[in-house]
Amino acid sequence: MVPLRKLESLAARYGEIEELLCQPDVATDAGRFSKLSRERAELQEIVEAFREYTEVNKRLEEDRAALRDPELRELAEEEIPELEAELERLADRIQLALLPKDPNDERNIMIEIRSGTGGEEAALFAADLFRMYSRFAEQERWKVELISTSPAAAGGVKEVIAMVTGTRVYSQLRFEGGVHRVQRVPATESQGRIHTSTATVAVMPEADEVEVHIDEKDLEITKTAAGGPGGQGVNTTMSAINLKHKPTGIMVRSEEQRSQHQNLARAMQILRAKLLETAQREQADAISAERRNMVGTGERSEKIRTYNYPQNRITDHRIGLTVHNLEQVLNGELKELITSLRNHHQAELLRLQSETEA
Repeated sequence: MVPLRKLESLAARYGEIEELLCQPDVATDAGRFSKLSRERAELQEIVEAFREYTEVNKRLEEDRAALRDPELRELAEEEIPELEAELERLADRIQLALLPKDPNDERNIMIEIRSGTGGEEAALFAADLFRMYSRFAEQERWKVELISTSPAAAGGVKEVIAMVTGTRVYSQLRFEGGVHRVQRVPATESQGRIHTSTATVAVMPEADEVEVHIDEKDLEITKTAAGGPGGQGVNTTMSAINLKHKPTGIMVRSEEQRSQHQNLARAMQILRAKLLETAQREQADAISAERRNMVGTGERSEKIRTYNYPQNRITDHRIGLTVHNLEQVLNGELKELITSLRNHHQAELLRLQSETEA
């Protein structure tokens, strides 16, 4: 059954938000405007599906009434099965759209990839993962902006942080956080033995300034020379910023921008994202273990996926999915994995919802 009263209430709220967003006092209030825009985006799919459902249901009722008319009966009998199927499809779509949304789904993200166990091989794998996400971002027409990187001697990276902006970035990449494991024969291995290495991925929703207040007295700012590529100017100018948030001990670095001011702004973005992630993780700890484990917690200590080169195999351990297209996935073909994870998550939400209603 479609909850008509609830849908009518949500449609009314959607119309109210559209009117509010046109008011000058709201348009000039960045925090309120952002909050209302996010709420409208969350409601849009539900409201559009409900409008379609209402229209199809109206046509169905008209056709059922037309069965009593000898001249219209034949046409109505042809249309009714199609309309009933369409109504059922829209009811399923509404049910999915009504599932609890992650408030971060519409946000951009900070992605942080670090080499784990395995030395230089782990650093090479971390670089592979960053390239994989960068290529996926290209396919999605997202923008990837490098914030900081720490190169490794053999050509990989010890750590890389980037900002990814675009449409529903967090919604697509939210389940990528955790430990990624690779099994392959390193180029330096003369005996042909398979080595296992790891890299960790953190996916942090971008935080607005109005959401995360940072007191200047809680910051320790250090200006240093940038260590990345870029010629003499990069290494001789004290443009890099190291930022420490004293209450939490969180430290961030930004060196890819041309000036101290730009690097400080980027470092503050990273810090806000990390503080928001910490606050949301603390909130999640209060949620039942069953819900947290629907597709894993996203913690960096959790092994989520194995990339096995000899078998051309990728296994996502959270949902038991195995695919044999490793090269394509590492070239950015992540859709199958991402869609499977999202579908599993939705199925678990529906199960929990039905159990609650029962």
